[in-house]
Amino acid sequence: MLTGDDRELEFLYETTGEPVVGDIIIARVKDIVKNINAAFVEIAPGVTCYLSLEDAVRPVYINCIHKNNRKLVQGDEILVQIIKNRMKTKDAVVTTNLSFTGRYVVLTTGNQRLGVSMKLEDERRHQLKQAMKDAVPEHTGVVIRTNAADASINEILNELHTMEERKNQIIETAKHRTCFSVMQHAPEKYIQLLRDLKSDRIEKIITDDQMIFDSIQEYLSTNTETVSDVPLILYQDSMQPLYKLYSIETRLENAMSKRVWLKSGGYLIIEPTEALTVIDVNTGKYAGKKNSQETFMKINTEAAEEIAHQLRLRNISGIIIVDFINMESKEYQKALMTHLADLVKKDRMKTDVLDMTGLHLVEMTRKKVDRSIYEFFV
Repeated sequence: MLTGDDRELEFLYETTGEPVVGDIIIARVKDIVKNINAAFVEIAPGVTCYLSLEDAVRPVYINCIHKNNRKLVQGDEILVQIIKNRMKTKDAVVTTNLSFTGRYVVLTTGNQRLGVSMKLEDERRHQLKQAMKDAVPEHTGVVIRTNAADASINEILNELHTMEERKNQIIETAKHRTCFSVMQHAPEKYIQLLRDLKSDRIEKIITDDQMIFDSIQEYLSTNTETVSDVPLILYQDSMQPLYKLYSIETRLENAMSKRVWLKSGGYLIIEPTEALTVIDVNTGKYAGKKNSQETFMKINTEAAEEIAHQLRLRNISGIIIVDFINMESKEYQKALMTHLADLVKKDRMKTDVLDMTGLHLVEMTRKKVDRSIYEFFV
């Protein structure tokens, strides 16, 4: 559980016994479906995944040679990476564009471009583009992450070199492995979190699991540029387990509740559906002036802040429709949209505030790579 400002921010959960986002596997092409420009590949006997042929520009072939310019055919064995976990009746999604993520850079196969995080200042983005433009390996893409804001060019180059070596090692080793071999397991989610967060945003790390404690301790000892100064605590109290101390069961129950109360007395109704998530904003028990534009703006502003929090907390993804309280003032509408857009910028997942429709419904999207809390537990 990731917390902040005395509130829980995210619940991260691990699944065992099935492939997850980031795993790299030798797969076999089962079917090519031309009318949807896709293929279905097996990553284990009877375990099928969806592969868009648009993402199969330069696949790494395992069972043959000299095929770089030939299209995929049934029976080909290729390296794929999972980019979306299996969800309900939907297969997992894979790509042949392999990705290797470090603290500062992401190295990808299948393209030749240099990208820099848009969250960095313009001057820093320009500096990084100039310094890295000749460092991108052949047939490789590089994305400089937001974490590189304060990193030196040498630190970034060294990590890029490490990522390139890792990529080449996996591809070379895969040539001598059998189909369905897992060539890379994605790091545990708690390790990914430590890799991605800045140390000044972490006060302490607490776990009551010895294996997790040892794993984090090893990671911190070999990645001193991340969060090496943050206290790591192994909690040991048989009288009061850690999940009781932090009321994790109650917090999880609240995170799955349909109704979320606001401090003003208003409330949200959060309704997940198969295609999208609907969030309705209501005045509820608000005791201020009724039916005034200022009242509606106050409740909507508070609701926007809670919505940004709930999206991250519940891992609500895909299409999101928000029915704010109607405001006739165009100025208030614009201010609300700007405020909401600023709030979701803090989210680790890419989240976009798109538009307000004629019915005053706000359209949003949030990148979906894993199941929501609701989907996981229900």
